Order: sequence, then structure tokens, then C-alpha cells
Amino acid sequence: MAENPKELYRTRLASGEIAEDPLQAMVVDSLQQLHAELSVVSRRPKPSFLRKFLPFGNEKLDQPRGLYIHGPPGRGKSMLMDLFFETAPISPRQRVHVHPFMQDVHERLHKYRTGTGGKPDADPLARLAAEIAGESPLLCFDEFQVEAIADAMIVRRLFEKLLDFGVTVVATSNTAPEDLYAGGLQRERFLPFIDLIFDRFDILTLEGETDYRRNRLKSVGIWHMPLGETADAELHAAFERLTDGRPGEAASLTVQGRSLSVPRQARGVAWFSFADLCENPLGPADYGAIACRYQTIMISDIPRLGARDRNAAKRFATLIETLYEQRTKIVCSADAAPDALYVEGDGAGLFTRVASRLEEMQAEDYLAEAHRPATAQVAA
Repeated sequence: MAENPKELYRTRLASGEIAEDPLQAMVVDSLQQLHAELSVVSRRPKPSFLRKFLPFGNEKLDQPRGLYIHGPPGRGKSMLMDLFFETAPISPRQRVHVHPFMQDVHERLHKYRTGTGGKPDADPLARLAAEIAGESPLLCFDEFQVEAIADAMIVRRLFEKLLDFGVTVVATSNTAPEDLYAGGLQRERFLPFIDLIFDRFDILTLEGETDYRRNRLKSVGIWHMPLGETADAELHAAFERLTDGRPGEAASLTVQGRSLSVPRQARGVAWFSFADLCENPLGPADYGAIACRYQTIMISDIPRLGARDRNAAKRFATLIETLYEQRTKIVCSADAAPDALYVEGDGAGLFTRVASRLEEMQAEDYLAEAHRPATAQVAA
């Protein structure tokens, strides 16, 4: 097994898994340097419990500068961060998506402020930062973005304390640091976070003309029909291609206090059946959580719909509209073309909008657009 990101990158180049890209190679060099610095950090004695929790940020711990890697979608940012994460010499570590991370932050802060299960905390944000630092001294954020005002108002203080407690942060984003939360309410209160990024992170830009994600989606195909062994095989091949051969595993999302099962997921790709998504009592909040969490959703076994499938058709319409709004990509197996899925029954006339969305989601322009992972509102 490769011991560092550069070695793993070279292994995948040699196998033909990825193509030579000079701009990616420059990012790998920076990730390799951070890997070396963390190797030194990992050999230091671990800070004591009192040193972490009692000073609450008054004692800063030295650690390497973070990395903020930004550029257009599909250039390989997530793939490169995964190389780093897989070989990182720090444990425990977390690869997290900013939306569920911030949702957890708000929930824990509410508990500390109100004293749920104990007394209210005098400095809940400092306590939370210390606890996160204890749970994971390395945080890797994929598709970092800030759009909810609730996040914007606390993110600078939270990250400043995390860094002071010795947490190393690596983030990928489609947005340059100076453009984060552009046009957001009370943005002037957010600007210190941008200053923090430039002060405590190395900023890397990954551009280039090749959109690897779009090319992969085009290579596996978006809409496979009719249903049967061929379509099944094509979806299995698509999952393997989009996840770099990962087998995938089950997961769950927390939505409004409920657990939502994800049958199979890996590397930003989740696979559901039509029945999983549309024959169970799911609603907009569930679909929003899925759309925000995953870059690509695979939906298998979409049937032709009739009069008795009215409820499933309505859920499918809500699902597709939600995925479309978040610019989540899809790969599907279906029994018919989009405009022939639901031609008879209550609501069939309105299904033309769904068919139009499905056609648009297969177009070049849509495939080239960035995923919008953080537009869902965080629960108070």
C-alpha cells in the first residue's frame, strides 16, 4: 500500500486510472509537503486533557498550515484530497462534507448553550472546538462552501479555535476564498473568516481545460434503458468507474431527527433504487439532504408509471426537482425514456416538466455545472 500521496498518485498514473496532469501534479507536491509535516506532528506527545480543555484557546498549538484548493468543478480536487486522506499519518482523522458538519455544530452548540443534560456552558464554541480537536486533529472538507447565514456568523470563530487547538484543515472548493458567501446577508461580519484563510492556509488553484467528472459521467452514460440485465450491468460498471473501484457501503443521514438510510455509497456517489426513494414516505427535506450530501445519485429500476402510482410519481417529481436545484448529477436505469415514463394517470400532464428536467440533466451544460452542496438551511 502507498505510504504517501505522491506515491499513490504515481501508482494510479501507472495503472491508467488517471491521466498525466501537470496542474494536478503541483497540488500533489503541496499535499506531499503537508504529509511530511504531519508525520513530524504525529510523533509529538499528545497534548494532555487539561491542556486542551482548560485554556479554551488561550494556549495555541503549533501545527502545519492548512490547504485550501479551489477551482472549477471536475478538475480532480476531491480525488487529490482523497489521495492525501488515505495516506495521512494522522489518526483519527475525518473527511467531512461541510453541510452535515455544520449541522452537527449547530446541534451541539444548542445543547451547550441551553445546558441540555447539564449546566449551560459559559463558552460553548470554545468547548465544541476543543472537543472536535480531540475527536480528529485532521479535518478534510470536500466542496467547502458557506451560504447559510447561521454558518457565516460563527464559522470564523469556530475555525480560528480549531486551528489554535492544533487541528489541520484541508479543504476543496469550487469558490475562491475571496468569493465565499458573496452577496450573503451581513457579509461584512464574515470577512474576517476570509482573512483567516489567507493568514493560516496555503491557497492553491486547480484549473485547466479538462473536466474529469463530466468526462466520466459521459463515459458511463446517464440514462440506461430498458430495464434488464444489460442496464443492471451498466449501472454496476458506472458505480465502479465513478468511485474508482470502491465497493461502497451503507450509510445514514440524519434529517430532522430521523435516520435516512443510504443503501450504498462511496466517494460522493450514492446508489438508491426507485423504490427506496419514491415508494417510501420521503419528502423534500429527505431529498434535500441527499442532494446536498452527494455529487452523483444513481437511481435504479425506474418503472413506467400509471394511475395507481400517483404518490410515487409525485415523490419522483419532487426528487428530480431537488436534485436539479442542487445540480446533483444522476445515473439511472429506467423502463422508458423520460417523456414516456408517466403518460396516463392523475398528474401525468404535469410530468412533462419532470421529463424536461431529466433531459436537461443529461446535457453538456448541466454536467459541467458545479454541485451546490450547501444551499440547504441548517436547523436552528
